[in-house]
Amino acid sequence: MPNALWHLSSQHSTIRPARLTEEGLHVRSLYSLVSTGTERLVARGEVPASLHELMAVPGMEGQFSFPVKYGYSLVGRVEAPGHPMDGRLVHCLHPHQEACRLQEEALYPLPETVPPLRATLASNLETAVNAVWDSKVSVGDRVLVLGFGMIGGLLSRVLSMMPAISLLIAEPSTARRSAALQMGFDACRPEEVQGAFDHVFHTSGSGAGLQLAIEQAGMEGTITELSWYGTREATVRLGGHFHYRRQQIISSQVSHLPAHRRPRWDYRRRKDAVFRLLETAAFDQHIQKVLPFADAPGFFDHLRAGAVDEIGTALQYT
Repeated sequence: MPNALWHLSSQHSTIRPARLTEEGLHVRSLYSLVSTGTERLVARGEVPASLHELMAVPGMEGQFSFPVKYGYSLVGRVEAPGHPMDGRLVHCLHPHQEACRLQEEALYPLPETVPPLRATLASNLETAVNAVWDSKVSVGDRVLVLGFGMIGGLLSRVLSMMPAISLLIAEPSTARRSAALQMGFDACRPEEVQGAFDHVFHTSGSGAGLQLAIEQAGMEGTITELSWYGTREATVRLGGHFHYRRQQIISSQVSHLPAHRRPRWDYRRRKDAVFRLLETAAFDQHIQKVLPFADAPGFFDHLRAGAVDEIGTALQYT
């Protein structure tokens, strides 16, 4: 019986045995990615009751009121002798667990050009791609990204691949700002940002960050909000330039494709695009720490306290 990570309360996580369904293909886990922002709120018990049903993910067990088994980006190898997918590396939406059993349609075969650890970025990279679509950012735009965590980092990487984009990252953490600079991005402290931007992407998860986004967007500029606050409130002041500059605040969330994409795109096509992006080796830099699965409870203790500066953390099962 495989082990899984469970959050037993808002203060405690543990590893304990998990049940496997009797049907589907057996997948032996190699890596899973911690989606830091969302999983911190889940581990703290800060998912609003009104969103419990919407926030449920494939393979989840328990309730957000605890105990709960949660997570949604896992890469493993299919173990199904005689089946055409036997031995294939696959990506799937599943909590942190040593092995799982899923239907074939829930498994995305990895291209040979994308190694398994990098492939764990796929789910969060879909969030970044969706945000670019939502914002309608274009060639040559001046862009500000507030926050260089997992989502802010992946978003910055995608934006940097667009032609003639002028990109600046604002990040208060010295460690994360240093990581951005080492990756070749322009980065500064939030208080050092100057100028009016065509597009501002907010990923910091704080009301102060959203306020700065409003203040730094230019005339008819757009602010794309990717932060999820859970049960926390975010207070902003709209009495300054917001109305005069005719700014727009756009909510971007990965579970729905933008309206202007839906006539031609579906989730499978978006995932195909994400894995083409993941052929770029530079994405490896966005996973700064790989921990043994056994260390996951301790990691979540630190995450609850907000004491995690790494941009991305993955769990390793072998």
